[in-house]
Amino acid sequence: MVKMPEIKRELYACLQCGYCIRVCPSYEQTPWESITPRGKIYYLNQIANRSPMDTLLRRKVEIDDEFVEAIYRCTGCAQCETVCHVSIEFGDFWEKVREWLVDQGKGPLPVHAKLAEKIRATRNPYGEPTSARDKWWPKEVPRPENPEIIFFAGCTGSYRATDIAKAGAIVLHRAGVNVDALGADEWCCSSPALRTGQIDLTTEHAEHNLLAVENRGAKAMVTTCAGCYKTTTTDYGKYFSNPTFPVYHFSQFVNDLIKDKKLKFTKELNVKVTYHDPCHLGRHAGVFEEPREVIQKIPGVEFVEMPRNRMGSRCCGAGGGFKSAFNDAAVNIAAERVREAVATGADVLATACPFCVVNLQAGAKKIGAKIRVVDISQLLLEATEPVEAEETKA
Repeated sequence: MVKMPEIKRELYACLQCGYCIRVCPSYEQTPWESITPRGKIYYLNQIANRSPMDTLLRRKVEIDDEFVEAIYRCTGCAQCETVCHVSIEFGDFWEKVREWLVDQGKGPLPVHAKLAEKIRATRNPYGEPTSARDKWWPKEVPRPENPEIIFFAGCTGSYRATDIAKAGAIVLHRAGVNVDALGADEWCCSSPALRTGQIDLTTEHAEHNLLAVENRGAKAMVTTCAGCYKTTTTDYGKYFSNPTFPVYHFSQFVNDLIKDKKLKFTKELNVKVTYHDPCHLGRHAGVFEEPREVIQKIPGVEFVEMPRNRMGSRCCGAGGGFKSAFNDAAVNIAAERVREAVATGADVLATACPFCVVNLQAGAKKIGAKIRVVDISQLLLEATEPVEAEETKA
């Protein structure tokens, strides 16, 4: 008998109704019943209730490679949760199942195991040197010894989408925020490992990152990364401790700066903008309105919504280890989201996560869409450019 995780309630509750199939981004790309939430729960039930009769009837009921791939062929977006008639909390459910597979020695997929190895060796999933963690830091932003705010760039912001990290730090500086980064002391939040069932890194990384912020005497932490935000605010408390200081997503913090008239706009952008909700920030963490409020406050911006937004937002395809294992499918999912954005007539598709930006840009490139894909921090960078800089350009 295979030892199962604590998921009996979910297995018994599932009605096999199939509503989850209609919203599953993975199923759109790979229309196999076996990868749908309903299909995977059905098979988990078969494993849980396996009997000698299965052997007599030569029924294959086991944790094989096909089933493991089906579990990982999921972005972790949890949109299935929003349509579930029996309120199965799929966001946590799939992570629990992946953790179980790892515990059974059946998971993760090889590519995910390599990500965790790199995090252990270099404190980031890209295998980049820790000494280069804050190489992106803008020259015009001073680095105080005792910052009030720690800017947590995240791994993608630090090593791949550095323009987003740079934009975030500059915008905060322009608002008069006393800000610095942790440099080599900023470790991966552990999300890439955690989302793929590899939970052994989180306690150590949570302890290190939280203590690193506390040791700098900072009053709060701000991050432009939706994954880092969710992990820090939601998961650290499960594996180590909740932060002793406030943790803000960049859009939340900047929204307050604008309300307090500390961030001043110097330029009208005159563009039509639509917004993509990152799954980690929106559906998982409940941050929906602040990013929209920030965008709508930028002079000259006409804001338009895509039909699927907020809790019903379509996934970009990058999360849950999906992009690292199934990149082509991830880019195809992003391309579908870009098509929705283009249909609104928007010039700009803005979001609030470096990983979403990277994948949506790949999706736009694949279909030849001319729409600009940017992070909110980059829009604010343009709209708050000092007047002196404009005169210098002239």
